[in-house]
Amino acid sequence: MDLSIVVPTYNEAPNIAELVTRVASATSGIRAEIVFVDDSTDTTADEIRRVAGEAPIPVRLIHRDIPTGGLGGAVMVGFDAATSDICIVMDGDLQHPPEDIPRLLRRYGVGDVDVVVASRYSGEGTNDGLAGASRVAVSKSATLLTKAMFPGRLKGVTDPMTGFFLIDRRRLDLRTLKPRGFKILLEILARTNLRVAEVPFDFADRNAGESKASFRQGVHFLAQLTMLRFGKMSMFAVIGGLGAVANIVIVWLLTRWGVGDIPAMIVAAETTIIANFLLQERFVFQDVKSEASGVWARFAKSFGFNNAEAIVRIPLTALLVSTWHISVVIATAITLVIAFVARFLFHALVVYAPSRSRRTGAKTRTREVLEELDEQVMAPGEL
Repeated sequence: MDLSIVVPTYNEAPNIAELVTRVASATSGIRAEIVFVDDSTDTTADEIRRVAGEAPIPVRLIHRDIPTGGLGGAVMVGFDAATSDICIVMDGDLQHPPEDIPRLLRRYGVGDVDVVVASRYSGEGTNDGLAGASRVAVSKSATLLTKAMFPGRLKGVTDPMTGFFLIDRRRLDLRTLKPRGFKILLEILARTNLRVAEVPFDFADRNAGESKASFRQGVHFLAQLTMLRFGKMSMFAVIGGLGAVANIVIVWLLTRWGVGDIPAMIVAAETTIIANFLLQERFVFQDVKSEASGVWARFAKSFGFNNAEAIVRIPLTALLVSTWHISVVIATAITLVIAFVARFLFHALVVYAPSRSRRTGAKTRTREVLEELDEQVMAPGEL
């Protein structure tokens, strides 16, 4: 094939037939295929199979019952399965016009770039398909934030948030990409030094179905951006910082309501220990959970360590209050900062360490510990 078109789909059944028809028309004279990677819970997979039987170009379906990595993970699966090294990624809702595929391919054919980005904000590009002024404002704000956090890698890229782009997959090491959300181009550009060009395009109205944009997706984007820029240890610190603030607030509220210092600290500690574990599972160690022990074992290790740490920290906090004559709130904040490094090391090296049955080779445990620590602390970021 000259070109593989990777289309991640989630409940896009009404759009499949028109998408395939328009892609086939746009790629007339080009040896092209469409690779659908489908995470749907509706009839999208059945519709793709039906359309594939009548399509004038090869159409393949990969249906994932467990959609690991979300949309970004689906794109990685598509890259791995593609017949051609030259891949175009586009959405299945027809907001990315298939008629622009030849423009991306022609720009790549010049031979001086690895990625061609279809941009809503370059030249004559438009974002008319965004529903309402609020969506436009959110999109532009997210783009500005992203470019500010990656000024080097995104220099000259006006639309790093687009889901419509061409890439030479030979320039990627798929093993280094750890997609967490739906902004896969951002993931690629942040982790890989690539030559980039842009072509403008008109972001169209959705053909059918419902938009997948939501507040939850916004939270995922912010988590993805933080992980990319600062690395895993910093995301752990962000969650720890939120937990620390919550801990202090709970202590303050309970003591204001007449609860004793020690009971207030215990309640605050147990509440934030559980909340922090849930957030770490979702946003920090999501990519290594499958290699670690089961969720209840992870929770037991995390809960046990944090309580052991609290057993040491709470008396130490009380000692600071009694000897230094500072408020319980300030003493709590001091000891929480001290506990951060120990918590991260334990979680990275013990809670989320690969289970023994999955370790291979003849490495010593010391070497394993050092490599795991290095991977967890430094993964990844524009450092």
